[in-house]
Amino acid sequence: MKRTLEAICTGTARPFNGAEFSAFAKYPREGAVQILEEGFAPDEQADRRVHGGPEMALHLYPLDHHAFWRETLGDIDLLDHPGAFGSNLAVSDLTEKDVHIGDCFRLGSALIEVSQPRQPCWKIEHRFGEHCDAKGMVKTIIESGRSGWYFRVLEIGEACAGDMLERVGTGASDWTVERTFAALVAGKATRDELEELAELEPLAPKLRERARSKLG
Repeated sequence: MKRTLEAICTGTARPFNGAEFSAFAKYPREGAVQILEEGFAPDEQADRRVHGGPEMALHLYPLDHHAFWRETLGDIDLLDHPGAFGSNLAVSDLTEKDVHIGDCFRLGSALIEVSQPRQPCWKIEHRFGEHCDAKGMVKTIIESGRSGWYFRVLEIGEACAGDMLERVGTGASDWTVERTFAALVAGKATRDELEELAELEPLAPKLRERARSKLG
């Protein structure tokens, strides 16, 4: 599986909601960009308690979903931007159904691995609320499974727009990002599924712990 990297997007922390700062807005970079253990250099996360770190080093929100959001929200200019959903990687023809927890991809000279689905938060609605009526976007993401996902970095390197994102190893073939999101974020897991996820080594530790906690 090979897909063309249409853009690399990064951001800096800016005023976002009153006194609060966020680097949710990501913008395309030109030329080669370093990929380090915690993501592109530079790429900021304002609230390090819940964003960033090695298990959320790179975020991919599928460009294919922008068409769905145009139908849902209207034809707003923000959806022309590849980093509209805070995504670092702009890629078409690749969604949560196509990738698994633990899949390894070559990105430029770096090696990255799918670590977890992205859990949506209020910042998505706030970001889009400047352009349209965004109420209910988080709920829609949870119901539709259009979550996006994160990668951890196994080998540092660099990449630029136009490079290939190539899968070089398949992880947990039973656990697509779509299924993992439905189980742990949408709350649809059976007990057997929770037991599997609690022991799923490539899954980010916080989500393995969430699965354990749901087992009681």
